[in-house]
Amino acid sequence: MSPRASTKARRDPAEHGQFDPEHHTENLLAIIQEIEAVPDAGGLIARESMEAILRRHPRDGKGFYSRAQLIAGARYLLGRGAVELDEERFVRRIRMRPVRTQSGVTPLTVLTKPFPCPGGCVFCPNDVRMPKSYLADEPGAQRAALNHFDPYLQTWNRLAAYRAIGHPVSKVEMIILGGTWSSHPETYQIWFVKRCFDALNDFGEGRNRCDEASQTRLDFNALRPEAGSNYNETVGQHLRGQLGGALLDSGEGAEWSELEQAQRDNEAAQCRSVGLVVETRPDHLSLGEVLRIRRLGCTKVQIGYQSLSDEILSANKRGHDVAATRTAMRWLRAAGFKIHAHWMPNLLGATPEGDIKDFEKIFDDADFRPDELKIYPCSLIESAELMDFHKRGEWHPYDYAELLEVVTSALVRVPRYCRVTRVIRDISSDDIVEGNKLTNFRQIAEQEISRRGDTCKDIRAREIRSERIDADSLELRGTHYETSIGAEWFFEFVNPEDRIAGFARLSLPRGSSDLDELEGSALLREVHVYGAATELGVRSSERTQHRGFGQKLVEAAAAEARKAGYQSLAVISAVGTRIWYRRLGFVDGALYQHLSLEA
Repeated sequence: MSPRASTKARRDPAEHGQFDPEHHTENLLAIIQEIEAVPDAGGLIARESMEAILRRHPRDGKGFYSRAQLIAGARYLLGRGAVELDEERFVRRIRMRPVRTQSGVTPLTVLTKPFPCPGGCVFCPNDVRMPKSYLADEPGAQRAALNHFDPYLQTWNRLAAYRAIGHPVSKVEMIILGGTWSSHPETYQIWFVKRCFDALNDFGEGRNRCDEASQTRLDFNALRPEAGSNYNETVGQHLRGQLGGALLDSGEGAEWSELEQAQRDNEAAQCRSVGLVVETRPDHLSLGEVLRIRRLGCTKVQIGYQSLSDEILSANKRGHDVAATRTAMRWLRAAGFKIHAHWMPNLLGATPEGDIKDFEKIFDDADFRPDELKIYPCSLIESAELMDFHKRGEWHPYDYAELLEVVTSALVRVPRYCRVTRVIRDISSDDIVEGNKLTNFRQIAEQEISRRGDTCKDIRAREIRSERIDADSLELRGTHYETSIGAEWFFEFVNPEDRIAGFARLSLPRGSSDLDELEGSALLREVHVYGAATELGVRSSERTQHRGFGQKLVEAAAAEARKAGYQSLAVISAVGTRIWYRRLGFVDGALYQHLSLEA
């Protein structure tokens, strides 16, 4: 284990499981009373005020109590009847990193294990300790390695960490990353997703079966990435050495019936999957693969465009052309998935001017137009083949001004129906040989856009998040655009300042569908209401999530579909939202839920 990973392990909120509130009762009571006395409307307490309170009551005469310890203490004192406290309000006021759950759900990322990858991209690092394209110093990768890439351990321990620092865990978006999902054997895919659901179900019931999780404790820390090394060969040999000559352990497999049972259990669980995401390559999608991904319970797919230039894709040994990306997008759209694209400026052979034009194609061409987007400028990593090109002077990173121009030009072109989730990848500056090492480059670009008198219109720039709203000021707005399979409507509730409180995506396909279940149906691809994530059963007049906006968005989509002549509306629902859609009149199909639009 690297020194950095060891440090991360010591900092993990799980350490607070060793904290005994009984020995700190006097201090905890004093801190809680002071927090409750701070006059505000129940929002997050200012950092300065919080630090002043903690400074007056140091732990063991020195240092601050952590937020996790305060929350553990409050729960202990509540259980003893020593305090009268609204736990949900208390936690909300002292929560760490509240932005993580202000989008309405709690994101939980897990990684598949290192596994041979079908790609040969020159920009991709060869860190054989990680799944392809990931680095051991990335926070999510560190957590995966500490949990031996076991899906149950990763999920359960991340839920525990979230709960320890005050985040709700009842509505979870599961994000499965790691190379090319579609290149993994089907039995591994089924098993991996099933074990994620098992962890959600167990955690909600208060069961901890981590000791019973996979007995295969995969350890890749002995390996070291080397420039020019053969990733697939090294990883394959290491796996076979640990697994008796196989790439998969005998326990890394499951049947569809086992997964489907775990999904049914999750429908009414205390920790529900309200979204499931996988990432893959355009050339690894087909109708069969799209159906398999949907059967797993997925609702969103991350897909690497990287570039929309065949010349650039070829130079970077991407392994597919733009036509493959177009085809993959049609498959995903036809199945109703939310589409999260990745785009990479500064690839081998690219220029700032060429990248600006390349980005314009993403939204000018109806074959693309993703729902979400990551902008990942190419970073030079020592173990990547790109190092050879750099040494020969055939590639160099954009300088500050060039990169700023590319990013600002991109951000202002993103339409209101798309959400830019990231601009710079979370790579340690120690891993970047040369080029941009500023992790706040998005903020810098947005400041430059503002200085130029322009604004960003994408969803993330307009989210209401934790702000108070005047429901009466919200109006429903519809944006229409064309896609490769038909018409698309983006419905959103916005206030007079154009801040978005919730949205829905409706697809109106033209012609016959290759998916029998969706023949003749309009497709409800997403319904999302903003506001801090809340626990199931919690209601508040201040929360956009519980003001009926979701139902109104469904009604707006149904009305538009009916107007367009469709007799049914199908929704690509997550496992944990099935009950909600049933309440709105949807009935279960094989892979989708359906609402009749007949009078």
